[in-house]
Amino acid sequence: MEWDERLMTEKPPKISKSIFAGTIGNIMEWFDFAVYGFFAPVIGRQFFPNEDPVTSLLAAFGVFASGFLARPLGAAFFGHLGDRYGRGVVLKSSVILMGVSTGLLGLLPSYAAIGLAAPVLLTLLRIAQGFSVGGEYTGSVIYLVEHAPAGRRGLVSGWSGFGAVAGFLLGSAVGALISAVLPDEALHAWGWRLPFLLGVSIAGLAVFFRRGLGPGETVDRGSGRLPLAAAVRTQWRAMLRIAGLILMANVGFYMMFVYVTTFLSEQVGVPMAEALEIDTAAMCVLMVIVPLAAWLSDRVGRKPILVIASVGCLLLAVPLFFAIQHDHPALILGGQLGFALLIGLAFGANPVTLVEITPPRYRCTTISVAYNITLAIFGGTTPLVAAWLIHQTGETLVPAYYLVAMAAVTTGVVLTLRETAFEKSI
Repeated sequence: MEWDERLMTEKPPKISKSIFAGTIGNIMEWFDFAVYGFFAPVIGRQFFPNEDPVTSLLAAFGVFASGFLARPLGAAFFGHLGDRYGRGVVLKSSVILMGVSTGLLGLLPSYAAIGLAAPVLLTLLRIAQGFSVGGEYTGSVIYLVEHAPAGRRGLVSGWSGFGAVAGFLLGSAVGALISAVLPDEALHAWGWRLPFLLGVSIAGLAVFFRRGLGPGETVDRGSGRLPLAAAVRTQWRAMLRIAGLILMANVGFYMMFVYVTTFLSEQVGVPMAEALEIDTAAMCVLMVIVPLAAWLSDRVGRKPILVIASVGCLLLAVPLFFAIQHDHPALILGGQLGFALLIGLAFGANPVTLVEITPPRYRCTTISVAYNITLAIFGGTTPLVAAWLIHQTGETLVPAYYLVAMAAVTTGVVLTLRETAFEKSI
């Protein structure tokens, strides 16, 4: 046959095993990205020495963005693997690549030690990490949804978002702990490397728990066509919907849970340790909201949850961002919690929606490529864009206006979606 709905030779995996295998990989993948974002000012001084701290920071965020630019290439590669050989192959290979590149980054000599080779190697390692993430998150979402029973697809897929947030939360917590325990001199000299080395052990756990995963899902065999070419030709409308659907949540996430620590430190004058503590508290709330929103989407539908999230961000992004610009911790936390609620609702309902609105054939390629191209252009560049906009305009509210524009696009897409929560099969 040209393509099979399920590989009949494999027993269906236990849903609890699938959830854990998918979640731990996401924890590892996003832990690393969080740590880099949180320690961007330190990394900038280590690898891009410059008398102007803004220049060093922009260079560090530029390398952060380069990892996202590699994600579409990873998405095409791992999407091909997922559609041809099964989603389980993607989950195993992507996390190995991420673990190796993360460990090497933690051991990389600074500019003072090896000169220009340091920023070049840093960029290459970030590209390798971005390449691996191009298949990890979307691959795990598709794997979970395709193995979930009808009526529980939202809740099951929500654990991928939970894993991603948990990874960022772990990175934030580790960053706060290191910043609080180590003096500034030690932090800049070697302390920032510790989280990256810790990431290697998390990758090892992910490899261990994923070792028994089989393909077990829709694959395309023997058609003679590249999944990428076929997906672009037949699923370009679905790709555009996916891009619009994820804009608000992902730009909002990278702005409010990655860039915000630098913003609070550089623009508001909040000590880095305190900024990380506030971010960690808000992320704890976000981590709880994501699976709750996913569960709720199984009960009331995907569309109501997504409408509340996108319209809420459209109306509240500016006042919430205004609140975090005050140096009072309660106001900052209040603004962060408001964003946590809105972004958490979207993160809970988005993953299952992406799978449900995409036809089975070439699903892995369609979702992975659309998702990662969008993040390459709008997600990973968010810290860089926000820092640049403030530097150019002198207006600290301008990142909120950028987020409002993204929310307007997402709202328009959400309003055109059909409700998919109560369909028996996908």
